[in-house]
This record gives sequence, structure tokens and C-alpha cells, in this order.
Amino acid sequence: MPDPQESTRKKKIQISVYLDPPVMKGLADYAARRDQPQSLIAEAAIASFLSPDADERREAAVTKRLDQIDRRMTRLERDVGIAVETLAVFIRFWLATTPALPEPTAQAARAKAGERYDAFVTALGRRLAKGPKLRQEISEDIGPPSAD
Repeated sequence: MPDPQESTRKKKIQISVYLDPPVMKGLADYAARRDQPQSLIAEAAIASFLSPDADERREAAVTKRLDQIDRRMTRLERDVGIAVETLAVFIRFWLATTPALPEPTAQAARAKAGERYDAFVTALGRRLAKGPKLRQEISEDIGPPSAD
């Protein structure tokens, strides 16, 4: 007696396809991860490739990724700008407030410089490890100062 479900299902046609070994491995790995038959994955991939809206979907995916990259680049530019301005303000402040030392004192200061630098790097490491970061403390809403 024929299976009633079999008559309602469309009969699939078998084809033979030659795949490069890396493509075949990728198909096998993907099918195994999804716990799906390889033929189902291959059928879905071919249908997607032949679909008239496949180009639009790919374009939308690429556009979405480009938008994400653009937002990241904008944040990166902002962060680098903050870092450069912070360094410039610090250097101006340091140069304006630190008097030159007489030579015997300058030699002692140079000897102490390595120890002070190591302490600075340690403090910076702690700050970076537990935050908050300077860029998180600076509001993005602040614009250039107005000329009142």
C-alpha cells in the first residue's frame, strides 16, 4: 500500500555535483553543526543563489557591515582625537609648570625617572584593566566652545 504522505510530497530529482575538497569539507562541517543533511544545505544554498532577491540580500548584508565599520571608524577617530588632545594638554601643562632643574638635581631626577616611569605604567595598566576609560567619561554631546 502506498504511503499517503509520499503522494503529497514532491519527488526530488537527484543530481551529481563535483566539489573541491575544501568546499565539500565546509558543507560537511556546516551540515554536521546544524544536524541537517548535506543535500538540504546544498539545496538551500542553490535556491538562495538562484533567487532573484539574492543580490538584494547580499547587498543589504554588505551595506549593514559597511555601516557597522563606518560607526567603528567614527568612534576610533573620536578616541584617537581625544588621546592626541589629552597628550597635548598634558605636555603644555607639564612644560608650563615644571621648572628646569640645576644639574646636580637633574642627575638625581634622571636616576629616579625609571622608577617613576614603572609606577606610571603600572597605574596605567590598572586603569585600563578596570576602567572607566577616559573616552567613556567625556560626553559626545559637547561641541566646540562658542565665541561669546
